[in-house]
Amino acid sequence: MRTALLAWDYPPAPSGLSTAAREIAESLSALGVTVTVFTLDRTGSGDHAGVGIEGIGLPPGSRLARLRLWGSAGHLAAPIAFRRAVLRAHARHPFACIEATNWYGPAALLGGGAAPPLVTRNSTPAAFSREPAASLRDRLDGLAADRLERRQARASAGLISNTGAHAARMTALYGLQPARPHTARPHAVIGLSLPPEMLERARAAPYPEATGGPVRLLFVGRAEARKGFDLLLAAAAILGADCEAGTLPPFEIALVGVPEADLPPDCPAVARRRLRPLGRIDAVALEAAYARAHVVLAPSRYESFGLVYQEALAHGRPVVACAQDASARAFIGGPGAGLLAREATGAALAEAIRPLLLDSALRLRLRGRALAASGAFDRARLGAETLALYERAIAAARQGR
Repeated sequence: MRTALLAWDYPPAPSGLSTAAREIAESLSALGVTVTVFTLDRTGSGDHAGVGIEGIGLPPGSRLARLRLWGSAGHLAAPIAFRRAVLRAHARHPFACIEATNWYGPAALLGGGAAPPLVTRNSTPAAFSREPAASLRDRLDGLAADRLERRQARASAGLISNTGAHAARMTALYGLQPARPHTARPHAVIGLSLPPEMLERARAAPYPEATGGPVRLLFVGRAEARKGFDLLLAAAAILGADCEAGTLPPFEIALVGVPEADLPPDCPAVARRRLRPLGRIDAVALEAAYARAHVVLAPSRYESFGLVYQEALAHGRPVVACAQDASARAFIGGPGAGLLAREATGAALAEAIRPLLLDSALRLRLRGRALAASGAFDRARLGAETLALYERAIAAARQGR
């Protein structure tokens, strides 16, 4: 089988979508699938780990680069670029199918017609990750992005989501029905994987001693509400006050992905004294940060891929997450690999963190469960399940013609 994978960026770019694209591409390549990644973050052709990479970055000053600057219409620039590049390659050597993320609809112009069957793997929709519109322009810009995502999802021959709850939510959001009467659009639940070499290093990382310093907590993400950063700040203030009153042991919270400038001006001093903003760091430093941590804080209100959960579990670090997120319930609550805040409030998050600050034996018990749960994140499973969905989507597309 020969497939195309559309990516906004690709490693060494450090984004979650980039990491997901690499795992998908390399897991399929390991099964003998010929994978070509089309990515907008570079130009030129190359090959890495058996995956062909076609950089289709928009040249500065080109028509599409200029279009990209135009408000709502600018969202069409990337789908046009992807369509042109994929169909040119498809004409030379046909693809059996195409996969793309839903985020901002990069394959919105590739569903149906002369294009191969399209599979959409659902990440976090654009509507769930942007700030409330502050102007009419922002509102129209958001509506344009949402329409592209909906168009792509409805034109897809198959879909993939990370959990059953994620699949149900995407089905409702995009109003998905069978592509045609009497046809079924397969929608598979497939979790992502982690690189095998990273899994090996993570599982071998020793757990920090219970004595000799503060309990080290780690947050990996952005300073945004979806990631629960506001909940973290509120919890840090509550727990920081208790620590200074002598009822909790010393602790600190390292913030990966959050620079000093992203801390709000009104951040309480009692919380600020516990925070260690590190900003963006590379992959080596990130693994070191996980290795130093006793506990990982991931209080997201909504996650799709849940890569931070997976990375934390691979390192055998107990996770404190939020029960509002379906991925947290599946990855953390299901195997008992951490504790869940019962609701999305600072007080509930503080209540979930508190036992882990006080009880080193509890941390060790949860570490064992985390390591056991991390066994699900392997490439062999990801590749096999993805390939099976491709085959179902191709069959569904043929049936619908």
